[in-house]
Amino acid sequence: MLAQTPVIHPPGNSTVAPPTSNAASQRQTAARRNRAALWFLAPACLMTLVYVLYPIGYTIYLSFFNWDGMTAPQFVGLANYIELFQAPTFHTALKNNVAWLVMFLLAPPMGLAIALYLNQKVRGMRVVKSLFFAPFVLSGVVVGLIFSWFYDPTFGLLSVVLGHGIPVLGDARYVTFGIIAAALWPQTAYCMILYLTGLTAINNDQVEAARMEGARGWTMLRYVILPQLRPTTFMAFVVSIIGALRSFDLISVMSSGGPYESSTVLAYYAYDQAIKYYRQGYSAAVAVTLFAIMLVYIVYQLRRMLRSER
Repeated sequence: MLAQTPVIHPPGNSTVAPPTSNAASQRQTAARRNRAALWFLAPACLMTLVYVLYPIGYTIYLSFFNWDGMTAPQFVGLANYIELFQAPTFHTALKNNVAWLVMFLLAPPMGLAIALYLNQKVRGMRVVKSLFFAPFVLSGVVVGLIFSWFYDPTFGLLSVVLGHGIPVLGDARYVTFGIIAAALWPQTAYCMILYLTGLTAINNDQVEAARMEGARGWTMLRYVILPQLRPTTFMAFVVSIIGALRSFDLISVMSSGGPYESSTVLAYYAYDQAIKYYRQGYSAAVAVTLFAIMLVYIVYQLRRMLRSER
């Protein structure tokens, strides 16, 4: 008969917990953590649902109706969109939005150039930074009034510089570009702020290593600085393009879409139809079209960014 091996119990009453109890404890901890995260996210999700997603959905729904804001809405299907794409003002507004989009692409490189100039440790540079920062804190109405006085053909600074007055805001050939030039002033300041923030996160070790290898000027900027500023550049171009597509305040202040609707854009066209002509459904169709254009661009840029990160 084989001898039985004695079982040795640990001293005291302590027992070793089975592995299943540790797994259950970890699941409970994860569940509590998830519940806490949901409670913290709930207010933001609720605000997004009420103030973002619901208005977007209701605007899309309203675009299929004919409604003046007072009487009962009448379902018209795609009639608002058919009328929209056949309206000459819509094509003018779309063309002006393209002009805004193209010229606003100048804001990021100009902002980068100013940021590189201001990113120096020179005495009095803080005062210069505050001067370049000033346009960003000004209201769009104030910027519009300043440039309206600047363009005035009788007493404006532009007429003094040129020696004769040019009715920039009264001429259909110049009005859109005059307003875009006014809008580029604060937009460039905003891009400058983004790049100044990005320059503070530059890896100085890489910069010093590039200098030891002889990198200077454009070579340093292209191969060392700009790759590290890629997220900032992405954000600068996104906010510039969104700002170009939703331009409204300067047009309202400086030209009211005129002369003869030559300077109107999609955002102002939607406002004009809703407020002046009580065409809420048609205005919603204009807003949905503008939203679709912005959504296509944002999705395209996000896919590009995710692909580059992978």
